[in-house]
Amino acid sequence: MLAEELVLKQRTKILHALCSSGSAEHLERVLDILLAQGALIWEDYQNIQVPGRTLYTNARQLLDLVYTKGVDTCGLFLHALKLVLPEAQAVGLSFSESCSNLEENDERQSTSNQTLLAQRPSLVHKLQGCVDGVLEALLDSGHFSSADCDEVRLPIYTPTQQARRLLDHVRSRGDLAASVLLQYIHQKQEPGLPLNQRELTPPKEFLKYQKKLSSSVSAQACFLSTYGGTSHMSLDDIYTDGELELAEVNAHGPLGLEDIVGLAGIVNEEADTVLVSGEAGSGKSTLLQRLHLLWARGLALQDFLLLFPFSCRRLNSEHNELSVQELLFQHCCWPDRNQEEIFQFILDHPHQILFTFDGLDELKQSFTDEHRVCCPTQRAPVHVLLFNLIQGSLMKGVQKVVTSRSEAVSPLLKKHLRKEVVLKGFSPAGIDCFVRKHHRDPTVAAKVLESMQANTALLGLCHSPVLCWIVSQCHKELLGCGEGSPKTITDVYLMILQHFLQHQSPLKSTMGLGWLQEHLKTVLLLGQLAFEGIRSTCYIFSGTDLEACGVTEKDICMVFLIKSKDMSSTHSKCYEFSHVTLQCFFAALFIVLSSNTNRSVIPKLFELENMRETGLTRVCFGACLPSSDQQQQASEKESKAAETPNLQITAMFVSGLLSQRHQNLWLHCCPSAAVEKKARQVAKCLSKGIQKHFRSIPQPVQGEKKSMHAMPDFVWLIKCLYEMQESQIAKDAMSKLEVDHLKLTYCNIGPVECTALAYVLQHLRNPVGLQLDNNSVGDVGVEQLLPCMHICNSLYLRNNNITDEGIRKLIAKVIQCDSFQKIALFNNKLTDACMQDFSYLLKTKQVFISLRLGNNNITAEGATQLAEGLKVNQTLAYLGLWGNRIGDAGTEALASSLEKSNSLVWLSLVGNGVGSAGACALANLIRKSTSLQELWLTENCITRTGVECLIQALKHNTYVTSVWLRNNDLSLEDVEEMKQLESRLIF
Repeated sequence: MLAEELVLKQRTKILHALCSSGSAEHLERVLDILLAQGALIWEDYQNIQVPGRTLYTNARQLLDLVYTKGVDTCGLFLHALKLVLPEAQAVGLSFSESCSNLEENDERQSTSNQTLLAQRPSLVHKLQGCVDGVLEALLDSGHFSSADCDEVRLPIYTPTQQARRLLDHVRSRGDLAASVLLQYIHQKQEPGLPLNQRELTPPKEFLKYQKKLSSSVSAQACFLSTYGGTSHMSLDDIYTDGELELAEVNAHGPLGLEDIVGLAGIVNEEADTVLVSGEAGSGKSTLLQRLHLLWARGLALQDFLLLFPFSCRRLNSEHNELSVQELLFQHCCWPDRNQEEIFQFILDHPHQILFTFDGLDELKQSFTDEHRVCCPTQRAPVHVLLFNLIQGSLMKGVQKVVTSRSEAVSPLLKKHLRKEVVLKGFSPAGIDCFVRKHHRDPTVAAKVLESMQANTALLGLCHSPVLCWIVSQCHKELLGCGEGSPKTITDVYLMILQHFLQHQSPLKSTMGLGWLQEHLKTVLLLGQLAFEGIRSTCYIFSGTDLEACGVTEKDICMVFLIKSKDMSSTHSKCYEFSHVTLQCFFAALFIVLSSNTNRSVIPKLFELENMRETGLTRVCFGACLPSSDQQQQASEKESKAAETPNLQITAMFVSGLLSQRHQNLWLHCCPSAAVEKKARQVAKCLSKGIQKHFRSIPQPVQGEKKSMHAMPDFVWLIKCLYEMQESQIAKDAMSKLEVDHLKLTYCNIGPVECTALAYVLQHLRNPVGLQLDNNSVGDVGVEQLLPCMHICNSLYLRNNNITDEGIRKLIAKVIQCDSFQKIALFNNKLTDACMQDFSYLLKTKQVFISLRLGNNNITAEGATQLAEGLKVNQTLAYLGLWGNRIGDAGTEALASSLEKSNSLVWLSLVGNGVGSAGACALANLIRKSTSLQELWLTENCITRTGVECLIQALKHNTYVTSVWLRNNDLSLEDVEEMKQLESRLIF
């Protein structure tokens, strides 16, 4: 007999077997199995497990559904019954003999949420006894509230029911919450996973090695090394936290240092590598150094017994093939004895080991997963070992933290990431903190901060820690120079160049503009070395390299070069520039000042594709650092092409150095005609590059606005234009841009980029919509954008870490801008404190048509303040407030204020805790409105009473097309009945 017929024939017996005990456990276990097998989808489960409905009703619903799904589903159902029911209750039942074995379905587990379904039966079993621990982890990571935890822990639930309620709640919170739960279970169940060190008794020799490694790491990390050579600053005295965020848009709150390797934000629980990305100078190396120091002191990361720190810049110097064991012990810390025993302990306890790799973007080889190495004792080139460690082929289970610039991270690498954390530099509070730490004299610190605050462009630059350090280091020049405070990144680096050149020879130093001429030879020699290094992805130079470029001990004493540990040799001294951006700056100085460069250097520098194909150095000045043919062939074979990010930084500095503002600086250093020619070349290249982007804009679809989605290279060209500070060049470049909407989402736009955008976009001829969603604009960036607000008719700033302070300044400006009509600020940090400002905006601008403030922290109080402006405004058509905490009181205030509106078309109050009282207030709005078309009330707590009010109101309104009511407090029977009464209600 077919399974379908067996289910129908035995319906009464099956119902009795599932329900006669009075417990829902058997029914729920059957549901678990059917969900795991994919026989039921989540919506099916929700339709069966309706709160408040009797056990028999739920069982009948399941039988009906199983029967309608056909033979295969009925077979799975019968087999699940056979597994679940005790023998006494299964007496008299016949089961299909054709059922497949029930195993956990791995094919559908592409996301954490799908894993929850596919492994549900085993997860319910594993969660018993550790529900409280999982709830605590979810609470700590911000995915659960205290109310959520209390709901799961209700005493009416059995332990297994608590486990199921927990799984149901976690699933509704999305993949990130599911990852936290799965990670907790993984750690609880798997042997050898992170345990507290107190629970282990490592071998005696291992403990000695641990102590030696900690001492070594502490010694390397206790002084600030990122901008090394200029002073011996204690890391404790100067370290200032930067802003850390998850790369995922739906991140929960700010992150601390330990969250980098914590549970928050995991997107692939099978991977071991965490990426910390950020712009050059954003503080990635210093952050790692701080983590190393805290671990060595026993103040953080204590789940890890050993931490091995690596610098990719220094790994470039390792030319020998190594095994993982040799890599660890030779490059970090060598055990005094029992190396094999210690390494075996590492292999046996991988989850208690942490590797960090700083500056993956500085590695000569690009990331690839072509060459596989799986054996930790097998020798291979260092970069091959590194790539296999990152992707998990080697040392699976060992956590790895890798830093890299954002633009250097390939999609191939991202496939192997556990998660990505973005370091976004200093917040305004961070700038203040860093400057006060740098200057122990409060009077000096106050003056420096006052100078920064007076120059918004400089304040935007100091968002970058390396630039903040330069400004702080050169405070005397900043406070005392007669030429004004620096505006551009080039200005800041010229300031540090002058600072160190003059401070090395203060008695002989020429006053005024002659300081560069006095040290021209040193600048050119260091510039030649820097440029060759940028071209060949070389950041550490041997004595032979320095000698080939003519760099002497006197040049080294200028402190732009600092000593570096060359990991391939302990006998020769090696040097590196104190920061990679300083190397780019010297390379740019060489291009501007050298008379030996070919005239095609600048065009090729700004046409990166051509440069990478032809090799810029050969065009410029031949073999700057001579090597044998064999060495050169090996280098060309192994090295990746010149690294685009560093070449772009170099090009940006070239633009700034060739600005008219700095022409007097070069008067006695090189022929003025040559400098002017190079400046014209740069202007032509920038104009050509911008026009190339404009020509790529597709024609708009009929009825839609013409839109340009800019690429990151466009932002780089804009920054180059800003560095030149030539308004006519910017005006000419923008005069041919004719679009209605400029989209710059996911382009790493921070305050520095905002300054450049405002400088260039203010020259547009016609108003545009400016979309900057999912960047790092922040309050400082908002302030930098103000000069171009007059040319913007709409501004989109979703997910940009903006607070009330930034909004106050923005609104104060846009009120004066006639064209400004729309603003979208989803997923920021706005509170009730700025609602008065929005209210004033609505009262003042009677051409304003769209306000979207979803997923912020607005309560009933803020909604009430906003309502005061809505009463007056007669142009607003779109109001979006989803994902806030407005509640009934706030909804009533908004509804009352909008009753006389003749313009409102769309209103969203999704996920705001709106109940029936709020729904009834909105019903009054519907009765009186002649313009409202869509009302969104999904994910609230509206009951039958509230919906009945809405139905009555809709009888008097023909304009409303839809009212969205999914996921409210309604039973299935209520929903079916309401659908029949009003077709415009959408459930």
